[in-house]
Amino acid sequence: MDYPRYMATNPETPRSTVSLPMPTILTPAPADSPGLSDKFGRQATDLRISLIDKCNLRCTYCMPADGLAWLPKSKLLTLEEISRIVRIGVRDLGVRELRLTGGEPLVRVDLPQIIATVRSEHPDLPISLTTNGVGLAKKAAALKEAGLTRINVSLDTLHAETFAKLTRRDHIDSVFAGIDAALAADLAPVKINAVLMRGINDEQAPELLAWALERGLELRFIEQMPLDADHVWRKDNMVTAADLRAYLETRFRLSPDTKPRDGAPAERFLVSTPQDPDTILGAVGIIASVSEPFCSDCKRTRITAEGKVMSCLFSREETDLSALLRDGSDDRAIAERWRAAMWGKPRAHGMDHTGLGSKDFVQSDRSMSAIGG
Repeated sequence: MDYPRYMATNPETPRSTVSLPMPTILTPAPADSPGLSDKFGRQATDLRISLIDKCNLRCTYCMPADGLAWLPKSKLLTLEEISRIVRIGVRDLGVRELRLTGGEPLVRVDLPQIIATVRSEHPDLPISLTTNGVGLAKKAAALKEAGLTRINVSLDTLHAETFAKLTRRDHIDSVFAGIDAALAADLAPVKINAVLMRGINDEQAPELLAWALERGLELRFIEQMPLDADHVWRKDNMVTAADLRAYLETRFRLSPDTKPRDGAPAERFLVSTPQDPDTILGAVGIIASVSEPFCSDCKRTRITAEGKVMSCLFSREETDLSALLRDGSDDRAIAERWRAAMWGKPRAHGMDHTGLGSKDFVQSDRSMSAIGG
């Protein structure tokens, strides 16, 4: 049975329809299991909350050209509900860091208040934000003042024409201004997230890395994942981590960072040049969720903009917390449902050994904007 979420709002302008999965049938986590543990010995300590599904770009690897109909405001988690989820996570379930995502979180007018409220309760909690950077120039200083620790900005190219092709919007100058503002506000380290698309921006990888190194930015390349609303992703057409390393090594020398990865999604490399291998220019990260998955060390738990727990980015099952947040349930009941959702986390997403379309992996009905990164 499907639960329609995104419906066409204008019959003359058809939009993609995305169906939500059936709710999970939960198995309670053992009483003696620590925090947000699963059956395979992993414990989620990295909480990612999507603040909104709306976005002001239309990236080809995420959304259809005509966009999606957004959740009504009444369905979105409120400031108080977000604060309560973080409180339960930190106090009761072992959460040690928070990432705020979207959609595009800058679209939330109460974003500074959300950050300030969480910061007031958790003075030492690292709080980061993932944004496309559009509008960041006007907000970076206020976000820092509210208590934001650092920021990730998505930027796939340095070229206006390529940017417009990938995002279907002409906002690259706004993104550049936002990155400059983040640096000026000391939202460090400022990280840049880039997705490479074959035949569009893949050969621009060395240029993008050189630009990031010159500005003291840490670039993270992310493999294109099967999370597009149009469901046109093909594994045989994606730029893999191996492809990416080959592109970068036409200009740079990459050395694996010996610092423990500790569940981080990016494999980190120190960057130098073949001519001067001993001078480290900076670092670059590669997130190879598809071709070199890191499921065995995953430490993330995700809450969607309407309050659903997703134990895996690629999950087709989800667990609702919003009903408990709004029906008078106490914190213990919410924590136990959250624990049960994570206890059911699968061992892996299934793409690592079988590929898209196999019996082990079926693409989620949600696009990335409807999940949160």
